[in-house]
Amino acid sequence: IANTNSKPVNEAYIKEKNVEHFIDTHDYRLAKDINKLITTFYLNDLEEQPMAYFLLFIDLDDIDFTGINRVRNRLILAAVLAILLLTSSFYYLYVKRYKLFVDTLNTKLEHEVAAKTLELEEKNKHLIHIAHHDSLTGLPNRLLFLDRLDNAIKYAKRHNNNVAVLFLDLDRFKEVNDTYGHEVGDKLLKNITQRLKACVRDYDTIARLGGDEFTIIIQGAENEQLISIVEKIFKNMKASHFINGNTIHSSFSIGISSFPEDGDNTDILLRNADTAMYKAKDKGRNTYKFYNEGMTAQVLKRVKLETELREAIEHNDFHAYYQPKLDAVTGKVIGMEALIRWIHHSHGMIPPDEFIPLAEEIGLIGRIDEWMMKHTLETAHKWHEEGIFNGRLSLNVSMKHIENKSFVDRIKEILTENNFKPELLELEITESQIMKKPQSTIKILNKIKSLGIAISIDDFGTGYSSLSYLKRLPIDRLKIDKSFIQDIPNDEDDTAIVKTIIVLAKSLKLDIIAEGVESLEQKDFLVASGCHHIQGYYYAKPLSEKGFRDFLIKFS
Repeated sequence: IANTNSKPVNEAYIKEKNVEHFIDTHDYRLAKDINKLITTFYLNDLEEQPMAYFLLFIDLDDIDFTGINRVRNRLILAAVLAILLLTSSFYYLYVKRYKLFVDTLNTKLEHEVAAKTLELEEKNKHLIHIAHHDSLTGLPNRLLFLDRLDNAIKYAKRHNNNVAVLFLDLDRFKEVNDTYGHEVGDKLLKNITQRLKACVRDYDTIARLGGDEFTIIIQGAENEQLISIVEKIFKNMKASHFINGNTIHSSFSIGISSFPEDGDNTDILLRNADTAMYKAKDKGRNTYKFYNEGMTAQVLKRVKLETELREAIEHNDFHAYYQPKLDAVTGKVIGMEALIRWIHHSHGMIPPDEFIPLAEEIGLIGRIDEWMMKHTLETAHKWHEEGIFNGRLSLNVSMKHIENKSFVDRIKEILTENNFKPELLELEITESQIMKKPQSTIKILNKIKSLGIAISIDDFGTGYSSLSYLKRLPIDRLKIDKSFIQDIPNDEDDTAIVKTIIVLAKSLKLDIIAEGVESLEQKDFLVASGCHHIQGYYYAKPLSEKGFRDFLIKFS
């Protein structure tokens, strides 16, 4: 501290705050506790570097604020006057241009309202169209179809006229989607829509109810005219569709109901047309059926059977029966075929050919097949462990189940869970199922074959398989269908067919087995022709688990 007259209060304050507190600042500091205004003056050397610092303390009581107050008051007054001037100017401009602004705004608003109103009307029309039409084909949907059918019935009642409803279901459309993809499936539906439009009159209504289902309302047409329209539809559908480089064939199953004979309201007419359509499908597809009252009883029976089938799966009402396969030369059991049986609580045993097709149609076949696989593998493994059976277990599996992406992984899991050797399992697949989609089937069967599982073609000779596909199929065995066995050796045609199949199997290095053998003459003919493996009533009918176990002990 250089000052000789420095005040002690200032020195104490500097010591309290530290010198750096003052020399690091370039502004004024207000020290209220000592009532001082403090600033630092820097004295630089020749190189403009600080060489001394002067701390200046001024008592706040010594500062004259009157001049500052006068300047402040003048500035405030000037600001107030400026604000008043600006406000007056803006007000003047506002008043002058307000009317023009409001008029312009109103005009703009009117135009915008008119444009928005038009836009809303267009959107409303579009939404109404979407609500009443199918987005893919542009055809009326179920909602609009029912409305038009209701109006058609009312008109027919007033004018003593008739109305016909055609219910069209596209045959095997799911296979198109599964094979070629949904893009091709959508294009196919669009093509079909155009063909249907060419078959009906301008005032008839074609609708798409969803998926592969179409309906047509035809007013004032007698049965002969209806048949003519239906035959025109079938004729137009015969031509192939060429989509994305693929050639696709399509057909319809059609059911027909009429007002007033088959119903007097929309629900009944549509339901009865649907019923007739299912009857057409049962008759082999690509055909049509008129509704009759007897169909309702059949539909009700089918619905009841479907309900009971679902209950049977939940309540485990299925049983496995086993039919032996024997070597007719040695008399030894070489395998067994597991056959599912549904024992109904009140109707007794229901034949597989009655519920298996239904299970495939409604998507339950996978659960049934899996139950059979688990149960029979467990049983066969138990008999292997007991030493009373060392042959293969054969299981019938639906192609619909095999085509499931998870099938191969699931069968591996079941084999592991039951500690079952893959080489002791054989899957039997019917020839007709294989030939529906041979190329994709070959890929799936190769995956199954890679697990070590044997594959057999069941009912061989009934599925019209070509030799080009037969030699590519990863199969181990052909099974001669019983329809060729039942009349041998007396029927010359069947005799020739059976011998040909045996020769074919040997030339392809495949095992051969005949099913449905019931007599000694049939057995002897087969053995003499080179088929030693036999299955049929000659040895045993399908037996319960206990009955088959006794059979194994007897022949072991």
